[in-house]
Amino acid sequence: MSPDRPMASLQIDFVSDVACPWCAVGLNALEQALERVKESVQVELRFQPFELNPHMGPQGEDSAEHLKRKYGMGDEQLAAARENLRRRGREVGFEFGQRPRIWNTFDAHRLIHWAGLQGRQQAMKRALLQAYQGDDRNPADRAVLIDCARQCGLDQAQAAAVIDSQAYAAEVRQAQAMWRQAGIQSVPSVIINGRHLIQGGQPVEVFEQALRQLAQPAAQG
Repeated sequence: MSPDRPMASLQIDFVSDVACPWCAVGLNALEQALERVKESVQVELRFQPFELNPHMGPQGEDSAEHLKRKYGMGDEQLAAARENLRRRGREVGFEFGQRPRIWNTFDAHRLIHWAGLQGRQQAMKRALLQAYQGDDRNPADRAVLIDCARQCGLDQAQAAAVIDSQAYAAEVRQAQAMWRQAGIQSVPSVIINGRHLIQGGQPVEVFEQALRQLAQPAAQG
């Protein structure tokens, strides 16, 4: 970047769910794109809540049965979709586990909100995605949530207090309602400067191109 050219500033809202495997693909791709443009683009990255299965009970559900019912898949279709997902994950450096069950993620969203107040939101999001999508751990389990907080350098006692209470429940529900009212119905949804929407686990190049294009008027402005 030319020394006399101002650095562009962009705000990115990453609307996603820990239960969404494509959110892991999308986040890794976005992070790699941000690394490519870091010399010319300054970004504020915020993580917004979205529950794919808000009514999922504490016992969870077999993931294969859930996906086949939800999307009308047969065994062969599901196997092909999972292989495609694993391939796309490897392309951006994410290795998926087996993910045998689907779990409720509301407490995970509350913990992500709390981590944001501590300046560790991105680290918490990554830890929870790795725990569930990569390591087959239950993101609704208290011990798993506390361990993710530990990995992020956050106080475990404070994390436990958040989990054991209803702290930030209203804030999470309010944010979810706002994004649904804004028309977000699937994740990941990446909203840049509140106006430009990129959906799905896109390749790194798609995010990079969008960031560079949107950075030009931002820098000029």
